[in-house]
Amino acid sequence: MATFLAHYQSIKKSAQRLVVAIADVNDLWPTVKEGFEARVPFRKACLNSKFQNSVILDKLPVEYILTTDSRLRSRTPQEQNAFCFQEPFAMVVLVTCEDLEEYKTILKPRLKEITQNEEREWFIVFVSKAQLANDQAGKLTRKIYNKIEVDFSNKKRERCCKLDMHVADAAFWEDVESKIVECIRFSLDRRVLFYEEEIRNLTENHHPQAGSFVNYFILKESLASMFQMTQLQDDALREYEELEQSYLESVNLSSMKQRKFGGHDHGDDSAALLDSHRKPLSQLVEDDTFREFDFRQYLFACQAELLFFLNRPVDVAARGYSFIISFSRLLSDNEKSLPFSLREVWVLTACMTLIKETEERFSARSMTIEAEKEFHRLQADLYSLARVKLMRLGDLIGYGGNIERTPCNSANLSMLPWPKPNIWPSIPSDAADRISLKGQFSEKRSKPFGITRKPLPLAPTLLLRDANRRRASLSVGNIPEFLESRQSFKESIYGSPAGDNASSLALSPGGVPPAPLRSMSMSANGDLTGSLNSPGAGPSTPIRSVSFGTTAKAGAATNRYDRPMKLPEICAAAEFAIQSMVTDEKLLKGLSSAENFEDFLMELTKAAADSYHQSWRKRHGVVLDGEVAAFYSRHGNYDSAAKLYEKVCAMYSGDGWHALLAEVLPDLAECQKQLEDLAGYLLSCIKLLSLEKGLLEDSERHTVQSEVLWLAHTELKNPVSVDVSTLITFSGRGGSPLKLCEGDPGSLAISVWSGFPGEITLDALSVTLIATFTAEEGVKVVRSAQAPSLKPGKNDVVMVLPPQRAGSYVLGVLTGQLGQLRLRSHTYCMTSALSSKGGSPESDDFLSLERPLRPVLEVSEPRPLVDITCVVSWGLLINEPQWLGLVIRPIDYSLKGSILHLSSGSGLQIEEEQICEIEAAGKLLKGSNQKQFPKDHGNPSSAGENPFIVKGKEKQFLGMKDGKVSLPDSASDQASILWLRVRAVQRMQKNGFLTPSPPSSPLKAYDKDMANGNILEDSTTLSNFSGLLLGQDDKKHGSSRSKDNQTIGVRKLDVKLEYGAALSRTYERTLTVQFLDPLRVVSRVIAKGSDSIIFLQVTLISQLNASITIEDAELVLQPGFVHVNGESGRPFPSSILPLVMAPSSESALLFTARYEMSGKRSEEYSNSVQCELEVGSTVVIKYQIVGDRALGAHSPLTCLKKDSMQEHPLLEFKSFLVLQMPISDPFLAVGMLPLPVDNPCVGEQMILQWRVERITEGTCKPSYTSTDQKLDDVEHLYYEVEADPDHWMLAGRKKGWFFMPQQNGGRVVVSLVCIPLIVGYVQPPCLLLPGVDKTRISNTPAGPHSICILPPPLCSSFCVKK
Repeated sequence: MATFLAHYQSIKKSAQRLVVAIADVNDLWPTVKEGFEARVPFRKACLNSKFQNSVILDKLPVEYILTTDSRLRSRTPQEQNAFCFQEPFAMVVLVTCEDLEEYKTILKPRLKEITQNEEREWFIVFVSKAQLANDQAGKLTRKIYNKIEVDFSNKKRERCCKLDMHVADAAFWEDVESKIVECIRFSLDRRVLFYEEEIRNLTENHHPQAGSFVNYFILKESLASMFQMTQLQDDALREYEELEQSYLESVNLSSMKQRKFGGHDHGDDSAALLDSHRKPLSQLVEDDTFREFDFRQYLFACQAELLFFLNRPVDVAARGYSFIISFSRLLSDNEKSLPFSLREVWVLTACMTLIKETEERFSARSMTIEAEKEFHRLQADLYSLARVKLMRLGDLIGYGGNIERTPCNSANLSMLPWPKPNIWPSIPSDAADRISLKGQFSEKRSKPFGITRKPLPLAPTLLLRDANRRRASLSVGNIPEFLESRQSFKESIYGSPAGDNASSLALSPGGVPPAPLRSMSMSANGDLTGSLNSPGAGPSTPIRSVSFGTTAKAGAATNRYDRPMKLPEICAAAEFAIQSMVTDEKLLKGLSSAENFEDFLMELTKAAADSYHQSWRKRHGVVLDGEVAAFYSRHGNYDSAAKLYEKVCAMYSGDGWHALLAEVLPDLAECQKQLEDLAGYLLSCIKLLSLEKGLLEDSERHTVQSEVLWLAHTELKNPVSVDVSTLITFSGRGGSPLKLCEGDPGSLAISVWSGFPGEITLDALSVTLIATFTAEEGVKVVRSAQAPSLKPGKNDVVMVLPPQRAGSYVLGVLTGQLGQLRLRSHTYCMTSALSSKGGSPESDDFLSLERPLRPVLEVSEPRPLVDITCVVSWGLLINEPQWLGLVIRPIDYSLKGSILHLSSGSGLQIEEEQICEIEAAGKLLKGSNQKQFPKDHGNPSSAGENPFIVKGKEKQFLGMKDGKVSLPDSASDQASILWLRVRAVQRMQKNGFLTPSPPSSPLKAYDKDMANGNILEDSTTLSNFSGLLLGQDDKKHGSSRSKDNQTIGVRKLDVKLEYGAALSRTYERTLTVQFLDPLRVVSRVIAKGSDSIIFLQVTLISQLNASITIEDAELVLQPGFVHVNGESGRPFPSSILPLVMAPSSESALLFTARYEMSGKRSEEYSNSVQCELEVGSTVVIKYQIVGDRALGAHSPLTCLKKDSMQEHPLLEFKSFLVLQMPISDPFLAVGMLPLPVDNPCVGEQMILQWRVERITEGTCKPSYTSTDQKLDDVEHLYYEVEADPDHWMLAGRKKGWFFMPQQNGGRVVVSLVCIPLIVGYVQPPCLLLPGVDKTRISNTPAGPHSICILPPPLCSSFCVKK
C-alpha cells in the first residue's frame, strides 16, 4: 500500500466535496440537473460522528457526477477499497416510463442490475412527463410508479420518489434532499466501520511502529479526509491527533531502526508548520519511513487547517507555541546533523508565520474577553521567543553591541546555549572586508552622573572558546606563534580591538576573566598545557588543537599551520553560514547589517510589548517598553524615550524593584536633561538619592546631590516645586503631644530625617498643622525659628507656634526652600532609605504606614476650665421655698475674681437680692456630673449623706444683687457649694386647682372635653384622675403615667460664670431641676353597698426623699354625693392619723359616701353631662416634712426656726377627683333600618338609612341654647358615617348636622348611598354622634353585625378596581 502514497495525495487534493452519483437510465439528467444543483449545499443536514452522535451541519456541499463520468469509471477495485472516501456516498437513479409492459420487460431488470450492489446507497427518482390534461396518461404513470414502489421499497426504508415535470412541488425537493442525506449518513457509517476495521487489523497484525507506518498513515488520513469532506471537522482533528500520537510512539520506540531526521533540503530553515503542501508526501518518506523533521510539521499543518476552519485561531496559537517549544528541543537534540543555526532560524520563522496567520484569522467580535486576552498573551509570547532567537543570531554574527544589556535580555540569552554544530563553519575566501567590519565595535556607552556598572552577560559561555573547540584540529608550529595567537585571543576578550561587543560575547556569566597564563609546556601526547597563576588552580589543562581550512585574510596564501580563530573571524564565518542557509527574505534583510538588525529587533520588541499590554500583562509590556526607550534614546528621540522610561520607573517603583529602578532612573534623567525638563530632571535626581545606599556608590550620590544644588542655585530661573517625600521625612518628637490652651503661643519640636548624602542648608523651613476634628478649618502653617541646616540622618528642628484654635493637630506637609527649588514632603512616605532614618523599624523614630497618625499638638477648649452642677437635681418640693445647691468646680484653672450670673426660667422664682451660703465641697463624684433624672423616682440614688458636702466646715455668707454673686478667693482653686433660695410655682385656676397637663391616655368618652382642658388632671401638682366611672380601678393607669413624671415639674436655671484674666472667659450652662408634689394619689372604689353607700380608697405614694407626717385628711364631696350619717369627711377610722410616711413609701386612707338622689339638686345633677365637669371632689391633706437639703426636699425656708417641729405650721396638699353617677336612661336611640335589597350583590347600588329617635325629653347638653328663636324646640347635633373603604363605596354626605326635636319621640332619618365592593359577610357602615356621650345613646343592634354580600352576576359590566 506504500506504492499508493503519491497517488493518494493527488486523490486527496481532488476530493474536496462529497460525490453523489447520478444513474441516468432514460437521459433525464440534463432536464433535472438545474433543480438538483439549485439546492446545493444542503442546509441543516444531520450526520453521525465517529461515536454515533448526531451532528447538525449548517452546510453540506455535494457534487453530482454521472456514473458514466471518467472520474468514476477509471478507478480500480483496489483503489476503491483503499480510497473509499472518494467514492460516491449516494446514487440517484433517474427513470421514466409510460408503458407498463416496457417497465416489466426492460426497465425493471435494468433497475435490479443497478441496485444489486448492497454496499452502495441508492434511491429511485421517477420522472413523470404526463400532461395535466391527459388523465389517461396520468393514471398509467401513477400505476407504473406504484409498481416501482412495490418492487424496490420496503417497510423499513422508502427508496422511491416521484417528480412531476409539469407541477412545481417543493415537497419533492425536500424529500429528495432528505433521502440523499440519509444515504450519505448510512454510507459514512459503513465506511467509518470499514476504516476502523482495517486500522485494527493493521495494528494487530503489523503494528504501525513496525515497518508499515505508511500504510497506517494512509488509512488514518483517509478517514480524516472523509470526515473533513463531510464537514465533521472535530472528528478529523481527532484522527490527526491520534496519528501524531502513534507516530511519536513509533519514534520513541527503542527497537526501531535509526531514522533519518531530515532538515537538509533547501528551504527547510523556513518553518512549514502551517503549510501542509510545502512538500509532496512522497518526499517525506525515506527508507519506508517518514522523516521526522518534515512529517511532524505536516501533521501540525493539517491540524491547524482544521482549527482555522473551525474559527479557533486561539487554539492554533496555543498549540503552535507548544509545538515550537517541543520541536526546538528536538532540533537541539539533532543539532550536530543539521545545518548551522538551523534551530534558531526555524524557531524565528515559525513564530513569525504563526503570528501572521493567526492574526489574520482572529476576530475580536466573535471572541470573549478572556479568549481575546489569551490570544494576545500567546502572540506576545511568540514575539518574545522570536526576538530572543533573533538576539542570539545577532550576537552570534557580531551585532551584540546593538542589544541592550538589560536583566531580561541577559536572563534569556544566558540560558540559551550557543549553536553546537559538529564542525564550526569555515571562513570564506572573500571574508577580509567582513572580518575587518566585525572588528569595528561600537564605543562603550557611559551612564550619567559617572555611574559605572559591570555589563550583564549575554551568553552562557565564551563564544571564542566554544567555536575553537568545534574546529577539526589545531596544528601548532612553534611556541611563539601559539603565544601570539593566545595573546590575540585575550585581546578579543578584554576589549582592545574588540571593545565592548567582544566583552558581551566573551565574558563568562560571572563577568570574571580567566586568570593570566603563568607557564606553558608540551605534554607527552603533543598537546600544549598551561597552568594558571592562581592559588587554587588545579592541574594543567591541555589546549586541544583546532584546524582551519583558510586564513583570515582573503587572497592570502595558506598558512604553514592552522591557528585558533579570532572573534571577528568566528562572527564572519557564522554570518556567512547563516546567510547561505536562510531563505526567508525578511530575516535575511534583518541580518544583513547592524542597522537592519536593530530595526528588526525593535519591531519585534514593540509588537511583543503591545501584545502584552492588550493581554493585561502590564509588567511584561512595560519591561519591553524599557528596551524600546533605550533604542529611542540612542537615536535621539528623547521625547518618546522619556515617556516610556517614566512608565518603566513607575512600575519598578510601585512594585518595589529598587535595584532595577537604579538602572533605569539615570537614563530617564538624561532624557529629561536633553529635553530641558528641569522639573522632571530634578525629580529623577531626588528619586536616585532616595534609593538605598547599596544601589549607588557614595561618590555617585554626591555627584547627584551636587547636580541638584547647582540647578537650584544657578540654572533655575523660576521656582520649581519638587516632592521629596521619599528623601526627606519628618514626624513629631514622640511621647505625648504638646498641650496648650486656646490663645496661648508655644514652640513645637519635630524630627526631620534627611536622605541627602551631604549637609544642605535650606533658606526656610515650614510645616503645616492639620486639625483632626473638622476639615473646614484648613491648615495652619508654622515656620522654623531660623534657617536650618540638615545633616544626613536625624535632625531636630524647633517650630514657632502662634496661638491656635482649640482642637487636635497632626503634621501635614513639610516645605523647604533651597534656592529656586521648593522642597515638599508629605507625612505619608512610600520609600525611604532605612540608613537615613536613624533607627530600626521597632523604634519610635521609624516612620511606618501601618502606624496611625499621632497628634503632635492639642489645644484645649475653654469648657474644661470649670464645671457647675447641682447638688440635687431631683425631688425638691414644689410651690414651697427650697435650698438649691450649685457645685462650682475649677479644673486646673484659677477662678479668682469670678462672677456668677443666675437667671431662672418659666415657673422658677429666685430672689434677686438674698443672702446665699457657700461652703467647701468634699470628694467629688467621678466625672463631676450627677444624673439629672434617676431611673426610679420613688427610690433616690442615695438615702445617706451626699458626698458633695463636708460637714463641720465653716460657711460663708454672700450677698446676691441683681442675680449676681461674686465668688470668694477660697473658691478659686477648690470645689465649693453655693446655696441659694428658689421656689417653683404653678399657675392656679379660678376654682383654686392647679392647671393640669393633658392626660397620657384619656377615656374615649371625654375626648372632646379633655381636649378643651375642662377635666383637671396633672400628675405633677395633683393626684391622678381618681373620679372615673364608679366601680373602676385607676391603678392600671399609673404605670403609663409614671413614665411622663420624668419631665413633669422640671424647671430650668441658666448659669453664667465670668472668669479668667479681665473676665475674658465665660462659662454658660442651663441646669434642670425637677420639683414634685409630696404625694401621688391613686383612688378607687373598693366596695359598693345596696343602700348606695360606696367605700373609696385613697392611696398616698411619697414622691420625695424626705419624711412626711400626715396630720389631717378630709374628703370634700361634689354635688350628688353626701357623707354617710352626716360625717365630716374624715378617713375611717379616724385613729389612723397622724400618719408618718418614710421616703418612697405608700399609705392608704378609707372614706365612705353615698348617692344623693332626692330633691331638686339630684334632678339637676342627673340632667347634666358628665363629660363637661365644672365641679368635683377634693382630698385635702395637711402634713409636715422633715428632710436634708443635701439629699432633696426639706422643710420650707419660712419654717426654719429654732423652735421645735410641733411649732411648724402645717402644709396643705389637695388632690382633685371626680365621682360619676350611674347612668340609667339613654337620651337617644340610633338604629339602622332594614336593607332595601334582600340579597345585595357586589357593585349593586343601595340606600342605607339610620333613624335617630329621642327617648328622654330635653337636650344632650345643658348649656345648649339656639340662636334662632324658631329653633328653640330643636337641638343641633353633629353626625358622622364610618365605613371601611376597602369594603364600601359611599356617595353622599358622610359628615354633617341635623336638627333633633327636643320632645320625647322626635325622629330624624339619615340616608346615604352605598355600594359593596367585596363578597362575603362584611360589617355595614355605622352612624356616630361625636357630640353625645356614648353612654347616653342606645344602639340597635347593640354591637357590630354583618350582612351577606353576594358575587355580581356574570353578565354584569360593573367593575371596581381596588
